[in-house]
Amino acid sequence: MNVVLTRLLVLVVLLLGLSSCSGVRVFEEQDGAPTKAVNLDSVPDAVPRVEPRSRSGNPPSYVVNGRRYYVSDTAVGYRERGIASWYGTKFHGRRTSSGERYDMYAMTAAHRSLPLPTYVRVTNLQNGRQIVVKVNDRGPFHQNRIIDLSYAAAHKLGIAGRGTGLVEVVAITPGQSTPAPTRVTTAPPTTNNGHPGLYLQVGAFINQINAERLRDRLVQASLGRVHVLSAVAGNRPVYRVRLGPLGTVDQADRLARTLTSLGYDDPRIVTE
Repeated sequence: MNVVLTRLLVLVVLLLGLSSCSGVRVFEEQDGAPTKAVNLDSVPDAVPRVEPRSRSGNPPSYVVNGRRYYVSDTAVGYRERGIASWYGTKFHGRRTSSGERYDMYAMTAAHRSLPLPTYVRVTNLQNGRQIVVKVNDRGPFHQNRIIDLSYAAAHKLGIAGRGTGLVEVVAITPGQSTPAPTRVTTAPPTTNNGHPGLYLQVGAFINQINAERLRDRLVQASLGRVHVLSAVAGNRPVYRVRLGPLGTVDQADRLARTLTSLGYDDPRIVTE
């Protein structure tokens, strides 16, 4: 029995060592919301301040579930729209990728590529609420999620009950104002309820003919409404092929799995 226990302890130590080397949190227990009543409306936003990079959680790249992720050199200019999720009880009190303890009642978040720490402003595109959080962790590793909020942050943003929400995330440089919103030259159709449209982007091309060929294949597959949207990136035209608008995040997730099974790699959920 002592030999067995010793082997188990050695295995645990090795696993902990591997986890600390990558600086990435990966657990299997079921997550959830706190069971005790807490007044989260009074929790203040994070206050951006100049901080050095954390000693952990900032490798050039790391691998989770067989996929490699790359850490950005800087957060300056970062702006992205997409789906936010949240994480709660199963990580509460555990060490984050940056080395800090995760507190689901604090205004923090996890991001796959932003340097740790980074401060970001998160806007709920469906109700207009805004929060400021400190990114001090890695994740989310669910397909088509761009940020994992603490439970308190998700509550203040109004997405804790639903589990996900459509958001815009903008990096904040302490002492400087955030940049103006980006603009797309050709906007996709809006949804009937006035909320941002939810789409699956299947491809982006410099050549318009290639974009239209992909559009035709998707139309033939009867996967829904397909659009080719023109925009400008780096002073060059780009043509993005998107399916939608879609009604819910669950619908987008199901359609993404269908596209993957048909050989369309990594369809990306976007909002407009």
